[in-house]
Amino acid sequence: MKKRQFAVIGLGRFGSAVATTLSEIGHEVLGVDAELDSVQALADTLAQALQLDATDLKALRAAGVQNFETAIVSIGENIEASLLVVMQLKDLGVPTIVAKAVTPVHGRILEKLGVSRVIFPEREMAVRLAHSLSSPNVLDYIGLSRDFSIAEIPAPPTLVGRSLRDLELRPRFGLTLIAIKRGAGAAETTVAPGADEVIRAGDVLALLGRNDRLDQIDDLLKE
Repeated sequence: MKKRQFAVIGLGRFGSAVATTLSEIGHEVLGVDAELDSVQALADTLAQALQLDATDLKALRAAGVQNFETAIVSIGENIEASLLVVMQLKDLGVPTIVAKAVTPVHGRILEKLGVSRVIFPEREMAVRLAHSLSSPNVLDYIGLSRDFSIAEIPAPPTLVGRSLRDLELRPRFGLTLIAIKRGAGAAETTVAPGADEVIRAGDVLALLGRNDRLDQIDDLLKE
């Protein structure tokens, strides 16, 4: 895995979780926050953690943020500060900017400013929870677009012992199996499994499909 550089601006619950996870994966992470306590909490975890006002262009430049490939702006609650930081990052020429939004209007403004990706953590988690509750067998749900998503489900008994060739998931159900997680704690993952791959008991299946098909996944896979 190529080691990459990330600047995480705003070290609240969301920002600190992103920064910590990226660091644990093995990437170089710079954490920035205006609050000293937030910075000190991650000082021993990240490659660098700095207390500074991220709306100040000179402060960001002095911190070397312009040298990072990706910046994650997680100052969602203070919308004005969030927008100002994004503008400063654009001025510094940061190639990829990911920004947290708290309202649809906030998100639309971020898009107008040209951020690479806008995320709504609470809304996305709510969508995943709603789908997992409505379909008890869905372990996880990732929305890709308005029409398509990925759902992870435990392999139903009706599929166990059968090959993908025999199952014909795409022509029969409109679903594409993109990965199989196998073993305790999903120790083994097969991406883009071949037609001769046989489903085993205990497998977790990652299925890509239209949302209307995934919403019926429990009924579809009983067939």
